Amino acid sequence: MSNKGPSVFSLKAMNFIHRSLIRMSFGRIGWMAAKMPVLELTTVGRKSGRPRSVMLTSPHQEGDSFLIVASKGGSDTPPDWFLNLEKDPNVAVRFQGAPSSAMLAEIVSGQNRDQLWSTIVEDFSNYGDYQTKTSRVIPLVFLRPVT
Repeated sequence: MSNKGPSVFSLKAMNFIHRSLIRMSFGRIGWMAAKMPVLELTTVGRKSGRPRSVMLTSPHQEGDSFLIVASKGGSDTPPDWFLNLEKDPNVAVRFQGAPSSAMLAEIVSGQNRDQLWSTIVEDFSNYGDYQTKTSRVIPLVFLRPVT
């Protein structure tokens, strides 16, 4: 099964439009999408060493922790932000226009991942659709506050 998923251009365009919506509304709209909270994740580029930000939805939250899905629209390759946080799990997260908070990215594995995946695809079927497009197991990542 070979699937390139959405183009890099279309992913960057969607992020640009989303950021513009938040900016033009002075932060009043754009922090929810498809009944999920939206957050801005900033990782350190694994090649450049520079901050890299992306807007993502979180289909599951536990307290102050957010779960994100490294689906890349069902592409056979993981998103760059996922590869970045694999190298350096220290990230920054901005939510609902508040200042960025330092968080630690934790890749979910095993039975815990399987249980969370079942809940996510039950509530948000688009993630299940993405999984049918690729043979890679789509990673789940918890973003947890640094204490």
